[in-house]
Amino acid sequence: MNRDAALASGRVALAAAYPFLAHAASARSDGVLAALATFDIALILLLPMLARGRLRAWALLACAALALAWLARTPYALLPPLLVPVLFVALVAWGFARTLRAGRVPLITKIVSALEAKQPTQLEPEVARYTRGLTVLWACVLVVLATINLALALLAVPRGLLATFGIATPWPVGETLWSWCANAATYGLIGGLMVVEFAYRSRRFPGRYHGPLDFVRRLASLGPGFWNGLFR
Repeated sequence: MNRDAALASGRVALAAAYPFLAHAASARSDGVLAALATFDIALILLLPMLARGRLRAWALLACAALALAWLARTPYALLPPLLVPVLFVALVAWGFARTLRAGRVPLITKIVSALEAKQPTQLEPEVARYTRGLTVLWACVLVVLATINLALALLAVPRGLLATFGIATPWPVGETLWSWCANAATYGLIGGLMVVEFAYRSRRFPGRYHGPLDFVRRLASLGPGFWNGLFR
C-alpha cells in the first residue's frame, strides 16, 4: 500500500470513529469524550500534512490538543460535537452547489466523466442531464439535513446551543435524540440515498457496472489525487 492509499485509509478510519465518540460524549455528557471527538476531526484535517512532517501541522495539532484539554473542563465542552455535523454537512452541500454555477462541471458529472475516461462534454446528453440533476438533488438533501441538525443542536437540552448560553429553549429536544439524528440518522440517510440511487441508475443506464462492489472498486481506482481535488 502506497502512502496516499494509507493516508486515505487512515482518514476513513478516523471518520468512522467520530460518530461513536460524539454519541458517547453526548450520551454521557462527558467533556473528555467530546474533546477526543473534536481532536479526531483535527487529525482528519491535518493527517496529510502530519505525514509529510510539516512543523506547522504538528504545531496546530499541539495547539488543538491544549485548547481541547482546557475546553473539556468547561461548560462548553459539548459545543464542538454539536456544531461538527452541521458544519460538515453544510460544507459538503456547498461543495455540490458551487459546481452548479455557470461554467463549472457539476460534481457528479465530473465523477462519471472520470469513471468513463471521457471529457464531460463527451458524455451522452441523457447521462449529462442525469448527473447534473443528481448533483442538484444531493445539494438540496444536504442543505435540508444541515438545517435539521442545526435546529436540533439549538433545541437540545440540557447542553444544546441555546441552553448552554442560558437561553430558554422553546421546544426542548433530548440530547440523546439529537445525537442519534446527528451521528447516526444523518449518515444512515445519506447511505440509504446512495443505495437507492445506485439501484435506480443501474436500471436506467444498464451495463455500466457489474454490481455495487464493482462500482466501489472503480471509484477507488480513481485514486487519492482525484478525490483530493474533487471539490476544487
